Amino acid sequence: MLYTLSHSPYECDFPALLRIISTDDTLLLLQNGVLAGLINSSALKLLLNSSVKYIYGLKNDLEARGLINYFSEKIIIVGYDHFVKFTEKYHNQIAW
Repeated sequence: MLYTLSHSPYECDFPALLRIISTDDTLLLLQNGVLAGLINSSALKLLLNSSVKYIYGLKNDLEARGLINYFSEKIIIVGYDHFVKFTEKYHNQIAW
């Protein structure tokens, strides 16, 4: 399943999201959700200690917020083309 996080991890129940994602799911951080991937953030620590294996950040949203240089190298940065591929691969999506 594809999960997308478009809200700041500090303005939603981020720990609940991490509890429901299984190891085979994909998490895409977009819009303000990219804040979850900032280096040394409490959200990143939660994210990296969760069962989520496949974590991506949307490049356009990182660039729009001036955060690309502050984003964890442990999260793969992708463009809209990958977002489209994810939606084709995963017929089920949950937006958070």
